[in-house]
Amino acid sequence: MDLVLVNLIDGLVTGLLLFMLSAGLTLIFSMMGVLNFAHASFYMLGAYFAYQISIALGFWMGLLVAPLIVGVIGAGVERYGLRRVHQYGHVPELIFTFGLALLIEELVQFIWGKNQLPYQIPEVLNFTAFAISGNSIPAYKVFMIFISIAIFIGLLYVLTKTRVGMIIQAALSYPRTVEALGHNVPLIFMGVFGVGTALAGVAGVIAGPVLGTFPGMAFVLGSIVFVTIVIGGLGSLWGALVASLLIGWITTFAKSYNIRMEDILNGIGISTPENLGDSMFRDIWTVTSPQIADILPYILMVLILIFRPYGLFGNRDA
Repeated sequence: MDLVLVNLIDGLVTGLLLFMLSAGLTLIFSMMGVLNFAHASFYMLGAYFAYQISIALGFWMGLLVAPLIVGVIGAGVERYGLRRVHQYGHVPELIFTFGLALLIEELVQFIWGKNQLPYQIPEVLNFTAFAISGNSIPAYKVFMIFISIAIFIGLLYVLTKTRVGMIIQAALSYPRTVEALGHNVPLIFMGVFGVGTALAGVAGVIAGPVLGTFPGMAFVLGSIVFVTIVIGGLGSLWGALVASLLIGWITTFAKSYNIRMEDILNGIGISTPENLGDSMFRDIWTVTSPQIADILPYILMVLILIFRPYGLFGNRDA
């Protein structure tokens, strides 16, 4: 039971970190219909900017300033790049954002090099918050949980309870009407894109000290972010949250418990072949859950797409 609790906490941390990253992408897609391939690159920029700022001003200034810088860069990308490409359709958008991701990675390597940076957890959070049967839960993990929950509640409140949120949602569905009422729709879209990339920057600042700050960090999480929003349903904030938690818990439990495929197949009534060593399916019979933990989200995505093509919380129009 204690191990289950530890895994639940670890999975929660992983899931909420994934949510911080996917929330920005979900926001951009739901408001603008743009599938931003460079989103994970903004996450990487957040970590690198925070590291650079933390050298001079400390971790907390990095947490405050780095997402703002990333958000301004994101808004600039929308204003001077993506807006020009948007009118030509989704394929040019995908190509543009894909090229932007490669450009950001090359720039990061040019400025900071290819090695991992010594971006550390701040001393004030570098202690054990509590322990469960000898398993320490670091205070930094608790901090990550609170930051993620605060972002989710803040986003949900702004989008559903405030006038700004109403205007943003109206601008998506009825841009001409909103423009006729005196609102600057292009400015709204630029702001949404900036906020979405700033959220990715926050995720980078938080994740950099625990997952490592290196040029490949965008590639490591980039694909899983798209899997998350597909499972949750494109454009759904609730879907992104549920899918992130599902992926976090599935991968954490799969890595912690050494479940053999042979035990699963035996459990559903399929007997182990007598000459397993000579069987062409030997590799399938001997596979264990830690070996396939990292591909389980992709398997889940395929199953979701088969039975519910628009995701858990998506709709047919997304």
